[in-house]
Amino acid sequence: MQLSPLQSRLAASVIASCLLLIIYLLLLSPQFAFAAEFDHTSTDHGAPELLYEIQEDVETPETLGLRSPTYEPEFALFDRSIIGRVPNNVAIMTNNKVEKSNLAPGVTMTYVFQASSVSGRAAQDLDEPLELRRSLNGTHERAGDDYDEESVDYRTEVSRRQTASKTLWISANTCEQPWRISQTTMDPPQLTLYVSTSPDNTSPGPQQGADAQQEVTVFTEGAVMFNTSLDKDVYLSISAPNVASDLFDTTKQYNFELVASTDQYYYSYLDDPNESDLIWVDSDATAALLQTNYLTNSSDQVLTTLPYVIFAHNQDNVGINGLRNSYCGLSANAQIRNLADGSSGVITTGLKNMGDQNLTRQEFYVTGLNASSNYTGFLARPPDKNLQQRQTNPSSVGGGIVFQPTTFQTKPNGACTFIFNMTFCDETQYAVPGNLKNFPNGTALAAFYDNYTRTMWDNFDKVLQQVPCEASSTAQYSLARNCDDCKTAYKNWLCSVAIPRCEDFSSPDREYLQMRNIGAPFPDGTTVDKSITDQFGHMKAFNSSRNPIIDEVIQPGPYKELLPCEGLCYELVRSCPASMKFSCPNPSSEYGFNTSYGRQKDDGSLSCNYPGSAHFPAGARAISPSWPWIIGTVGALSTVLI
Repeated sequence: MQLSPLQSRLAASVIASCLLLIIYLLLLSPQFAFAAEFDHTSTDHGAPELLYEIQEDVETPETLGLRSPTYEPEFALFDRSIIGRVPNNVAIMTNNKVEKSNLAPGVTMTYVFQASSVSGRAAQDLDEPLELRRSLNGTHERAGDDYDEESVDYRTEVSRRQTASKTLWISANTCEQPWRISQTTMDPPQLTLYVSTSPDNTSPGPQQGADAQQEVTVFTEGAVMFNTSLDKDVYLSISAPNVASDLFDTTKQYNFELVASTDQYYYSYLDDPNESDLIWVDSDATAALLQTNYLTNSSDQVLTTLPYVIFAHNQDNVGINGLRNSYCGLSANAQIRNLADGSSGVITTGLKNMGDQNLTRQEFYVTGLNASSNYTGFLARPPDKNLQQRQTNPSSVGGGIVFQPTTFQTKPNGACTFIFNMTFCDETQYAVPGNLKNFPNGTALAAFYDNYTRTMWDNFDKVLQQVPCEASSTAQYSLARNCDDCKTAYKNWLCSVAIPRCEDFSSPDREYLQMRNIGAPFPDGTTVDKSITDQFGHMKAFNSSRNPIIDEVIQPGPYKELLPCEGLCYELVRSCPASMKFSCPNPSSEYGFNTSYGRQKDDGSLSCNYPGSAHFPAGARAISPSWPWIIGTVGALSTVLI
């Protein structure tokens, strides 16, 4: 086949171009670049992922010629004046690493958190899973064999990466501070945090002028929190104030812990005085029980670990002033705290399910307290110590919180002894009439009350067995209540009435506190003031305990009883068969009702006793019992519940 002149010229041109391309590839061997996304945690993508620990104080051979632990790039085509480097005397911070340091008064320590040390993906919002893709409907679907590429909006993914929110969460705690020379000395002055994102101010601090580009935040009770955008290097300084040598021991330096994190605050505190999550249940002269709010939303939820710790301190001691928001400060200075070996010392803690919905609380039983003393309790959640779990559990990094404190008091040495962990009245945990001579500890006293209430319950149960509880609903004694309701109501009433809640006789007179056993001597042999016995000694409600067995066996001496709530009696009458002939005293009776039952106040404060009662904060109505009150006088029945 013969080519035309035009075809011949075209073939010659193509052949020449191919030869030139072959010669170019053979002689120059150019390296082409390609774009791909790699896992930044490993350069060997076929190897399993490894976790590395930062090794400190590693000896570096001088033959390696390393100038410093800080990476300083060198490029032949660029002068060092246009390459960023860390200023001298500035410590480089690592994400989520706790920086600990001593700081003498009047000294400032400077750090830098380099934006380049955190990759774009690592600094994204933690609500966005690292290995998920966003679909068109806004849900997250994991890539797999059935993954439909056409269903993914790649523009959404690219936009998310380009506009990822980068925030640096800075938190610090003061662990130690200069000691007071005397108890009357003012509190030690607080540390100060300085933050700058300006390249013109790489050493923020008090030495900078008033117009310096820096944020200044003074610690609050030993803690500080600050967040800023991480679109450039962040410079920060901790500065210690000068302290007067005639007021403080200046040889004692400040000690602090500083953490910068792209996840969340490592240390934090709550400053709303109306949000106290630690509840004082009750106390006697040497011990107290405190508890958290409910930790679960349903009885199906199970907690396997104890999430909180507590600290407590006598209010007469000022050793923790200036450190009340600091987790490490309380850990080192609170009088009652976990010991250095990890043991709880005088604190016994555990989880307990309670209430109508069987929800979980964490409880703390604190012993070794001083009588007639005021204490401050602090609930805290420790920050997680494992900082290598970001991809498996992002919320585990940091997250330590010191909650608002709760005050509580101990009673004088007298007639009241705290009991708890009872088998029958399992929600009874408060101080009861006791006598250390006859019952030397709370365990023995709790066993006595438990046995007594169990006997009373057995008698009630025998009577209830005469009621046709298994009959159809239309044949039972009530269309609204059944025998189970009757059992619950009787148990709540019995545990609150048969086991009186005790207050010391020296407590101020209140309408809901009833004087009991005023004719008996105190444990030290003294007696009640004669004016009181002359006025009330002829009344049985004042001259004896509600249950004679208390005076006969325990012999507590004079005390005051926090009366049971009237709703307990009304609920019992409503829930049980009329044949059992339960009745409540007439509210118009001056002594019959007022010496037997109390009324719940609208603010939710502890003004009467009921199962699970505690010193809940004012206004916490959701905690209070919600019995359906009966209006008016209950019908005259033969058994009056007093």
